Amino acid sequence: MQATRVKFCGITRPEDARIAAELGADAIGLVFVPGSKRAVDLAQAEAICSVLPPMVSVVGLFMNADPDEIERACRAVPIQVLQFHGQESPEQCASFGRPWWKALPAASLDSAQYQVWSGATALVLDSHAPGAMGGSGRALDWSTLVPPPGPWILAGGLNPDNVAAAIAALAPPGLDVSSGIESAPGRKDARLMERFMNNVLEN
Repeated sequence: MQATRVKFCGITRPEDARIAAELGADAIGLVFVPGSKRAVDLAQAEAICSVLPPMVSVVGLFMNADPDEIERACRAVPIQVLQFHGQESPEQCASFGRPWWKALPAASLDSAQYQVWSGATALVLDSHAPGAMGGSGRALDWSTLVPPPGPWILAGGLNPDNVAAAIAALAPPGLDVSSGIESAPGRKDARLMERFMNNVLEN
């Protein structure tokens, strides 16, 4: 069985990125959304990326951003994947010539929605309301979730205490965690990060 891939999202400090890499996270998420508690500017993003080994992917999160802002971030930072949280169309998401993920509110999904976003590299199923960012810490009702036919990532309220149950219930190909490994918004807790990864690896 293929190992579950893990993204630690909302990284704001180089030391947290370094720990994520040491623990075996596959990717980190950098939030380029003004007003977010986990937002970083380009200087912060460059400092964070400078401590990452080559095998850890960088995902850039955007929400209704100007295309020039996205291009500017991609030039400054080694972003491998774009993740969109706003009202961007599939065509807009694909226009940057990079792999892209679309975050969708899982509570309102159906097969027609999945078809609309079939061009995404992966879908991120989150507990946020439509048009809102993730990171609320609110968990999904896994019993009602119908995974999409293509690649997908489970987000929404994951933490060290429930991640094993999430894997057992849904066997998601990927996991996206943010608030569940924090001591405060944007400040990751090394002990929670380690517990989360250990519980993923044991399942």
